[in-house]
Amino acid sequence: MTDSGGIDGSASDGTGIDGSGTERARCVLAPNPSPMTLDGTNTWVISEPGSDAAVVVDPGPEGDGHLHRVVKSVEAAGKRVTTVLLTHGHDDHSGGARRFAELTGAPVRALDPAHRFGDEGLGEGDVVTAPGGLEIEVVGTPGHTDDSLTFLLPADGALLTGDTVLGRGTTVIDNLGNYLRSLDRLRDWSDRTAARRILPGHGPVLTDPVTAIDFYIDHRRERLTEIRAALAAGDRTIKEIVARVYADVDRKVWFAAEYSVRAQLAYLGEEGELPPDVRL
Repeated sequence: MTDSGGIDGSASDGTGIDGSGTERARCVLAPNPSPMTLDGTNTWVISEPGSDAAVVVDPGPEGDGHLHRVVKSVEAAGKRVTTVLLTHGHDDHSGGARRFAELTGAPVRALDPAHRFGDEGLGEGDVVTAPGGLEIEVVGTPGHTDDSLTFLLPADGALLTGDTVLGRGTTVIDNLGNYLRSLDRLRDWSDRTAARRILPGHGPVLTDPVTAIDFYIDHRRERLTEIRAALAAGDRTIKEIVARVYADVDRKVWFAAEYSVRAQLAYLGEEGELPPDVRL
């Protein structure tokens, strides 16, 4: 699945998102709004104050317009791109990575080797540095995709969550067990560090990380309860369950809800709770 964003969310005109961020991170909003990408994909430009180096997270989809705008925003600040990081490989985040590497000469680092342009990979426990003292910690947060990463910016008390936590609505998941464990990790870090911001891959900045992550955890537990009820009512196919559980969600994103329902059913199967006649 290439579109990577929200269920239970909606697109807007992006007001307040473009240019938002923290002392070290600023959003350049890609012009690709949709029911799945919400307002568009958030490209993040990160730099230590006073430094001439910048790290770009998720250059966004293919298309020179947005990529040139990111480059110009960096140059206008008197900086240069030294490194590009990917939160995951979905096209709306990584599709422009090769072209962006050509425009800037900066390597692209990602967990999945297929999305790297350069010699360096990226993974759990890495610390990405840039001139001026910038440090970005890398945490593996699979669940939305197997290759999903979250970047911690301790100096700003911020988490760059890609599509693991969105600024509005909820995200599509591939593996629920992994996803719940990832949320627990982010919740623990946010609580221990008194984190102040979530900088998501789509939607506005969130100013209360613990509350946002608790909502995501509770939401997934509630969906599991609803799916158990649908199974008890006799639903046996993914489409039947989506029609019941996501009845209040725009039908345009029901195809995405099917991915999450499949992941939730697989989770129930791992827990020994899945009736034998359910068709995945």
